[in-house]
Amino acid sequence: QVSLVVNVASECGYTDSHYKALQQLQRDLGPYHFNVLAFPCNQFGQQEPDSNREIESFARKTYGASFPMFSKITVSGAGAIPAYKYLIDSTGEEPTWNFWKYLVDPNGKVVKAWDSTVSVEEIRPHITELVRKIILKKKDEL
Repeated sequence: QVSLVVNVASECGYTDSHYKALQQLQRDLGPYHFNVLAFPCNQFGQQEPDSNREIESFARKTYGASFPMFSKITVSGAGAIPAYKYLIDSTGEEPTWNFWKYLVDPNGKVVKAWDSTVSVEEIRPHITELVRKIILKKKDEL
């Protein structure tokens, strides 16, 4: 599977546009070859203050989020979880705000990172290309 790993926040200026676009991406490309992996984070501007249950409920009810939602974590600095340390080490890019996006290929290799100002639509072609490669490879194996 191709994964787009995103540190999400419920009270950010990027929340509405990103959640809508992430859910559309999940609807269009998931869940067999692609998944958005959402990691709530309260590190930037204290914009994800609620409990894990409240965060998930907000995302599901407000945006119909059907992608995996993980527990609230730390994504940068000394307290960053190992998965994020790997993403940072692989790209040399550490999140400085909410809605950083890391594209991970089916082999677990981090392809690229984008900051909050880059829209999901701008990176969609990178994602669809990786998904297309999976589908073509499976077709060749049949």
